[in-house]
Amino acid sequence: MYVYIAIAAYFVVLFLTLRDIRIYRRTRFQSYRKGAMKGIAASTIVLIGALITPLNPNAGLLLVLVGMFLNKKGTREKVFSDANATERMLGKTDLQQ
Repeated sequence: MYVYIAIAAYFVVLFLTLRDIRIYRRTRFQSYRKGAMKGIAASTIVLIGALITPLNPNAGLLLVLVGMFLNKKGTREKVFSDANATERMLGKTDLQQ
């Protein structure tokens, strides 16, 4: 069961990182670039935690938790004006370069 939690956390961090990369490529806002860089580091830590979880669930989930805290993005510019929830989830922005 712990392995599934760790894998789900990894995919969530990876999805948010890819979303930040897409928004950065469309808008060139530096806050989304920083968020993508943090997401890459956090996804690496979460992946290591997911790989350790079958051997030692406490240590593995601790690394997953640390990676999730490192994934905190901070303040961002407003890039969505009238996008629905699906477009926001996929990172489709109203602003262009």
